Amino acid sequence: MTRRLSRVVPRMILAAWLLVWLPGGALAADWTASPGEPLQPLIERTDKGDRLLLPEGRYPGPLTIDRTLTLKGEPGAVIDGGGNGHAVVLEAPDTVLEHLTIENWGANLTDMDAGIFVAESASGSVIRDSRLEGPGFGIWLDAVSDVKVLDNVIRGDASLRSQDRGNGIHLFNVRNVKVQGNDIRHTRDGIYIDTSSESLLRDNRMQDLRYGVHYMYAHDNRLENNLTRGTRTGYALMQSKRLEVIGNRSEDDRHYGILMNNITDSLLRDNRVTGINQRRDAQGQGLVSGGEGKALFVYNAQYNRFEANRFAASDIGIHLTAGSEDNDLVGNAFIDNRQQVMYVATRAQEWSEKGRGNYWSDYLGWDLDGDGVGDTPFEPNDAMDRLLWRYPVARLLMHSPAVLALRWVQRQFPVFRPQGVKDSHPLMNEPDFNETDLSQHNLGDADA
Repeated sequence: MTRRLSRVVPRMILAAWLLVWLPGGALAADWTASPGEPLQPLIERTDKGDRLLLPEGRYPGPLTIDRTLTLKGEPGAVIDGGGNGHAVVLEAPDTVLEHLTIENWGANLTDMDAGIFVAESASGSVIRDSRLEGPGFGIWLDAVSDVKVLDNVIRGDASLRSQDRGNGIHLFNVRNVKVQGNDIRHTRDGIYIDTSSESLLRDNRMQDLRYGVHYMYAHDNRLENNLTRGTRTGYALMQSKRLEVIGNRSEDDRHYGILMNNITDSLLRDNRVTGINQRRDAQGQGLVSGGEGKALFVYNAQYNRFEANRFAASDIGIHLTAGSEDNDLVGNAFIDNRQQVMYVATRAQEWSEKGRGNYWSDYLGWDLDGDGVGDTPFEPNDAMDRLLWRYPVARLLMHSPAVLALRWVQRQFPVFRPQGVKDSHPLMNEPDFNETDLSQHNLGDADA
């Protein structure tokens, strides 16, 4: 009896372990697809937790994954979406898609046609190391949570007008999602986040788009260490609260590096925006009147903090309008912008804190006590600036003797100078920012 128990007990323990740890209480099986054959019938034969391998070749779609699987492709494995609707739909939790190429899905943006559509029931799923090329949305996450989208390459259809393309990665009503390490080009927006919270966008590379990152009604999110280049707007932050925008780069974007519309209680730190300039003619004049490129555009945004950012080589360093007041700016650097600040209103705005302000490359003051802080305030705008902003035709008189005389009077007699932006403690030297290592942001040919 004792000997029989000694054999039975270990078997019972093993059976219990299998029931607890294996999906469905059975050993996970490995399946291998055959190129050219539809995948959907094979998926319907699998059990929860199985693994399906796709060797090199093309596989006709579309397909729906309604059970927890790992779908993995070998180099050269391509899922063809069939030209209509979604190519792949995830409906089961904890599904993994990796090392796949997905092509030829639908182009109907009203129907949200996507290369990969992740339904609400697919929480905890992972999409990684895959390539998607098509006219509609690349990856659509729909009211789902705890999903990871990692290290994918997404390409839209460059032959379509920008407004006729889908977004690269579209997040609608999601929570606790991570989007990291993706390379996105030629879609409408790179990453669009709508009505979502507690999500992280990190280390993504975006080029040749309308907006690189576009937030709408998204609260308590973090945007970290991303790069945009050659977009119309690098980072469009709209109608959102409590965003953390840390360590991002915007290089040679066309209209805005960072655009903030109705943003409150948010932090922007360690961001680098360079070369936001509108196109110019042979005489150096902008092609569109009032279309200057703006490194930072702040519209109806209050109670935000800007710290240790660098805005450089742009038409306008920072433009504030429509009640954008009560924001804290300290330790930033404004370098070689054609115009450092554009602020049309006349409410006093102090841009320093505890005896420390910002660095301005065109500050002409002095530092007699050698403490690294200017002895005279920096006031970037005067009454003539406001006159020229309100009446652009008056620019013809910008260098006339009358205008020069008025500006001299304002400098000599500050009582005639209207209130506006003032940095009472400008820094004499550019802050020594600890530059983030953005070697991973090489925007070389990711199409190879």
